[in-house]
Amino acid sequence: MSEIKPIKRALVSVYDKTGLDKLAKSLQAAGVEIISTGSTAHQISAAGVEVTEVSQVTGFPECLDGRVKTLHPLIHAGILANRELPAHVAQLEELKVTPIDLVVCNLYPFADTVASGAGFADCIEKIDIGGPSMIRAAAKNHADVAVIVDPSSYDDLAAALQRGGFTAEERRELAAKAFNHTAIYDTQISSWFAKQLQGEDAATTSSALPNLEEWKPQLKELHSLRYGENPHQEAAVYRFTDEEGGLAQAEQLGGKPMSYNNYTDADAAWRAATDHSEPCVAVIKHANPCGIAVAEDVAKAHLLAHGCDPLSAYGGVIACNREVTLKMAQQVKPIFTEVIIAPDYDAEALELLQTKKNLRILRIDADVPVEWEFRQISGGVLAQTRDRLQAEGDNPENWTLAAGPAADEATLADLAFAWKTVRAVKSNAILLAKNQATVGIGMGQVNRVDSCALAVQRANTLGQVPEGQAAPERARGSVAASDAFFPFADGPQTLIEAGVKAIVQPGGSIRDEETIKACQDAGVTLYLTGTRHFWH
Repeated sequence: MSEIKPIKRALVSVYDKTGLDKLAKSLQAAGVEIISTGSTAHQISAAGVEVTEVSQVTGFPECLDGRVKTLHPLIHAGILANRELPAHVAQLEELKVTPIDLVVCNLYPFADTVASGAGFADCIEKIDIGGPSMIRAAAKNHADVAVIVDPSSYDDLAAALQRGGFTAEERRELAAKAFNHTAIYDTQISSWFAKQLQGEDAATTSSALPNLEEWKPQLKELHSLRYGENPHQEAAVYRFTDEEGGLAQAEQLGGKPMSYNNYTDADAAWRAATDHSEPCVAVIKHANPCGIAVAEDVAKAHLLAHGCDPLSAYGGVIACNREVTLKMAQQVKPIFTEVIIAPDYDAEALELLQTKKNLRILRIDADVPVEWEFRQISGGVLAQTRDRLQAEGDNPENWTLAAGPAADEATLADLAFAWKTVRAVKSNAILLAKNQATVGIGMGQVNRVDSCALAVQRANTLGQVPEGQAAPERARGSVAASDAFFPFADGPQTLIEAGVKAIVQPGGSIRDEETIKACQDAGVTLYLTGTRHFWH
């Protein structure tokens, strides 16, 4: 499998002309005959490299505004002939077809055209026909033909030319890359067509499950990571080829390279921060919040979020849904933080944060709404629409007052904050809040009463306390949110005994009446949402 096939004749037809002059000169230096099309041929000629236009080979002019250029037997027979079959070789001689040993081709920018907001007709014109045909033909016949679809491979081609050609293994790898290239391209077109047929609203709100056979090829590797969750695991980060923005494509403005765990924590933090329309800061560690708060400005929101659990915030990830100000940066600087992520940074804030050499500073230029989530399981994949606080019960106007007095305006605002925020906590989740900030979080326990006890314990022991002062019982006077119903009254009873004044939970347990009675007897306000927010 190490056989090198010499490259004597190359077909070059590219839309992206990055590195084209250098490519043409390296082919010329190796004595390779170049045939080309349209603007590609003109640029090669302008670079002082001899080139033969495809129309001279076929004896047929390019026509239909360039829709037909290379679709001709004299081209495709030269690519597809199996040189190991005497009958094929004889037929090439009979038809006066010269074999083509190399195809260099990249495609019309269909996805970029769609992203630019171009109209239907313009998008149709950017559907490449001849390009995919040449690429697939060369990839199919990789035993004899090498195919290049990306300018980043031109240096590999130059090295191969110096040693006489590509090996069989290299041609096979190039063929695999080429088929992936055309698969992604076809998926972009089919996905766009589906949206045109259904309408944008129908495409984004349809209850039909996504076609995973189409979804997978839309991924393109951005770069490999040092390792996965643990050092013995390999890892990489990929992007969706038809989407711009989001965490995967965030601009890194400082710090060490991102790790696998950095990405997962940053995603959880960004998800939590962007749940809120007010200025919000979320501090995340191991995908769970150390603290989340909203305030009139991000500096105050950060102070409150960090103050919830400063011990756990050490080595955490900070997400901010507004521009990071100098004041917030000054607060962040003394705290050991792995990652900070925001839509932008004040110039002075960025300069200050960049003095922390290990702090990974990410800027998200544009968020990408996530419609579907996927999780691999043994033998298959689970798919679900993403939880986006879209349920009817996420609106406090739809809550049912089940016990105690109706909440006043400030208490109801805290309950709404707690309900919106508890979905950022891994189940079983109990979240205590006061003044639009978390004060205690119980997460990931295997029963709900333990989560209640943990939330209370953390509220009363982990807060930021001035030296010489006793730790306040922050649970007292707070409100609580539970991501799912209480199966027994012991959970609410734990919260009531700690001084929680109001609770919001989905309801729906066969023992709801016991929970309601416990709150009623204690004079504690209880609202039922009818909506659950598990996060596993």
